[in-house]
Amino acid sequence: MNSIYEDIGNELNLGLLNSVEIIETLWSNYGEIVRLSFKNKSIIVKHIKLPKNLSHPRGWNTNLSHQRKIKSYEIEVNWYKEFSTNIDNRCRVPIGLKTFKTNSEWLIVMEDLSFSGYAVTTMKANKNHLKSCISWLANFHAKYMNVKSDLLWEIGTYWHLDTRPDELKVLADKRLKYYAKELDNKLKNSKYQTIVHGDAKLANFCFNHDGSKCAAVDFQYVGHGCGMKDLIYFMSSAINPEDCEEKESWVIDTYFNELANSLKFYKVDINILDIESEWRPLYYFAWADFQRFIKGWNPKHYKINYYTESLTLKVLNEF
Repeated sequence: MNSIYEDIGNELNLGLLNSVEIIETLWSNYGEIVRLSFKNKSIIVKHIKLPKNLSHPRGWNTNLSHQRKIKSYEIEVNWYKEFSTNIDNRCRVPIGLKTFKTNSEWLIVMEDLSFSGYAVTTMKANKNHLKSCISWLANFHAKYMNVKSDLLWEIGTYWHLDTRPDELKVLADKRLKYYAKELDNKLKNSKYQTIVHGDAKLANFCFNHDGSKCAAVDFQYVGHGCGMKDLIYFMSSAINPEDCEEKESWVIDTYFNELANSLKFYKVDINILDIESEWRPLYYFAWADFQRFIKGWNPKHYKINYYTESLTLKVLNEF
């Protein structure tokens, strides 16, 4: 058994370490996520180990990619140390318990959400799952509306243009490439900014038994931005492409209804109609911005489809 994990148990006074379960390995072999089980409790450890040899499933093993990942883990450490210390059931996240860092390793120790009633994950979302995730996003965005922090990404999301020059360089869609900066500026310069999760895919949500409540994990790309970026990315991961057009109105309406309630709950003194009038059109710009990334990163990806192409064309025709 890894002595580092035994040391964590001793540090947190959890007693004897009974077992170590590897939940998953991190992207590009940058470490692992494990569950440590003790007599009366289990905890999760995200153990980041910088690889000696860079690798990437799609060949994006550049130094720029490596530096982006390093910064993302530093941001995630900041998140768990500074933003996750209180339970908020409206946008639940794991409570950060401890962080450790050496020259080539980070350990982020956090609450095990399965021990706290969020034991279910799914790759096929039903309407309960969709609504609880949309509600989570709306509450998260309301809570952090117009909040700024130097501890997070200046611009959140893992596909942000400034961090993805390699993918832009190889983008074959010339028109989308030409207007990439315009799309980025439109989102970046919106009056209403919040903190976005930055990687709000279905796989990063855990649910209660009936899917009516959820919690989110994985805060490597949390930072500032327009809330529509989280909404479209979640939609791209949780709704089949052929169903997106039909569900679009329901998704957007549900989000803004939840956002209106959330702004009241968090006592944010901004009129929901002002935010909605700006952000509703930015839904389409956010899709086009993500399309810019995905078409450069993997031109054959299933997320490039009739729905996303038609939305992107609609936006580009506005320039």
